[in-house]
Amino acid sequence: MEQLLREAVDAPSLEVFKARMAARRALKAVLVDLSGTLHVEDSAVPGAQEALKRLRGAPVTIRFVTNTTKECKKDLLERLTKLGFDIAEHEIFTSLTAARNLLEQKQVRPLLLVDEKALPDFTGIATDDPNAVVIGLAPEHFHYEMMNKAFRLILDGAPLIAIHKARYFKKKNGLALGPGPFVAGLEYATDIKATVVGKPEKTFFLEALRGTSCAPEEAVMIGDDCRDDVGGAQNAGMRGILVRTGKYRPADENKINPAPYLTCESFPEAVEHILEHLL
Repeated sequence: MEQLLREAVDAPSLEVFKARMAARRALKAVLVDLSGTLHVEDSAVPGAQEALKRLRGAPVTIRFVTNTTKECKKDLLERLTKLGFDIAEHEIFTSLTAARNLLEQKQVRPLLLVDEKALPDFTGIATDDPNAVVIGLAPEHFHYEMMNKAFRLILDGAPLIAIHKARYFKKKNGLALGPGPFVAGLEYATDIKATVVGKPEKTFFLEALRGTSCAPEEAVMIGDDCRDDVGGAQNAGMRGILVRTGKYRPADENKINPAPYLTCESFPEAVEHILEHLL
């Protein structure tokens, strides 16, 4: 076999090829984004349920990772179940979970700028006399009085914690502003950089893998956000697959370096690639 390879390539190239093959690890885990990848609001991506069933037949651990701040994990799971997805609560890792973990670690009392449906994930966290600002996607809070309250707290020394900084997300009627522009506004006004806990932060992806006995090099991430899903995962040492559903826009794959490991039409096509080429 080696003789045949040497006839095809020169010796230095052969050594590089062999080194790469030796360094490559078998796939052990698949991280899957939710909104825009498996579903858009209350509509599933065509074929996604059946593709997930096929993926579950492979010898990999599956985790569902999401930056959503519009609903708590319980409501999110209920939505996915109604759409026909077989997903267990322990398989979901959200940016809300990451934010709560950080609040408990810092032992602070947050001003929670999050949707009311997300509040159950912060049950038990003291919010009286706030000395921290937590901001997610909360259109009802994004008005002058509330933003000014957050601004003054930050000027007085309160840490600014962004659940994530997505620029926009996909709704049925088109793209909509994410929390990123509002976080950036507070950063600009206070000259303070936010601590970001969700995607694309490296710690988010590593935390999602905790308990899987899987190294980043043994995982692949599937998502519709080139920067937050794919770029973040690849910066953490994983492979990233970008799907052209949800918030994807033409040429998104050119916005990160290195480029996505793979760009394909949808989650079912991504699963097909994994089953055929990565296992």
